[in-house]
Amino acid sequence: MSRPATLFLDMIAAERGASANTLAAYGRDLEDYEAFLGTQGVDAAGAQTADIRAYLAELSARGLASASVARKLSAVRQFHRFLYVESHRGDDPAAVLEGPRRTRPLPKVLSLEEVTRLIETAHARAGEAVPSVGESARRARVACFVELLYATGLRVSELAALPASAATAKGDAIIVRGKGAKERLVPLGEAAKAAMRAYRAALENVRAVRPKEKMPAEAARWLFPSGAASGHITRQQVALDLKELALVAGIDPAKLSPHVLRHAFASHLLAHGADLRIVQTLLGHTDISTTQIYTHVLDERLKSLVRDLHPLGEGADDTAGD
Repeated sequence: MSRPATLFLDMIAAERGASANTLAAYGRDLEDYEAFLGTQGVDAAGAQTADIRAYLAELSARGLASASVARKLSAVRQFHRFLYVESHRGDDPAAVLEGPRRTRPLPKVLSLEEVTRLIETAHARAGEAVPSVGESARRARVACFVELLYATGLRVSELAALPASAATAKGDAIIVRGKGAKERLVPLGEAAKAAMRAYRAALENVRAVRPKEKMPAEAARWLFPSGAASGHITRQQVALDLKELALVAGIDPAKLSPHVLRHAFASHLLAHGADLRIVQTLLGHTDISTTQIYTHVLDERLKSLVRDLHPLGEGADDTAGD
């Protein structure tokens, strides 16, 4: 990666509080862009609008979806804007470009019955007698995942990095550090708190039976410790555990991911009358337009209200005007 690209990543890390995952994604996109420019015999400092158009055409030729092309173009545009503002070049060749129109798909959402089945299955498995204390703790951990994700709408990165103190919080909410290192208050129900206590108790059983097993010192900080470099469980492991649970619960594993439970949290709240602004706050969305992806739920509820309650609706009482 070129030095200008590295400086750009440093800028978004320092000024925007970009997460490690965001920085990695931008890094991959810029490496791809600079590699293409290299085949054209230019670099970012000398690239022209025609070069960027050629790159977009090449992305389409690879068969990338419009959403992926739009994401890569966004990275390129921000990079060139940075080069212009920081006087690395005197113009911005990407400013006039528009990306492909992005059609945002509706989120996958589990029904209330499916979520209930998941939770019940997770707790039933956690309560079964198993020969290993490690397996017992793992099952308790999975039950904790499901309860927390559905009760709070946390992002999987936020769930994985919850501090150990979350399990002993005395109030009915915890502070979560989300995207851009922004903190928000997340309410906790009794079921989620009980699941955390049960998991921590199972973890203590493991430590009592295996006192010689050393976890990294960093791991003691986290609710879900692991031997990973971060000291806490990885997002990938959370996703794998949930897919295994889906199989046991008789749900298609392709339908379940940590983000699907976040979607279910938001959609079910809206379906039961929650205000969109409240859901925005709970999800940690900076812009309400991000939350509006869930308005398909509101649309159906509003249609039923008009149908059932409007004087001229299908469900209106014909004698209402008598």
